[in-house]
Amino acid sequence: MAYKISDECIACGACAAGCPVDAITEGEKYVIDPDKCISCGACAENCPVGAPSEE
Repeated sequence: MAYKISDECIACGACAAGCPVDAITEGEKYVIDPDKCISCGACAENCPVGAPSEE
């Protein structure tokens, strides 16, 4: 199951920097492409506010 970034996102970029498959793109908040996400949890581990979680 792919990860999704909640509205808690502060757009710091830590999740994108830690993603091994470049599934995260910047916007008003960061967004994870569910087709690229391998559900490794690296984004959640790197996020200071816990915004990414499994859907």
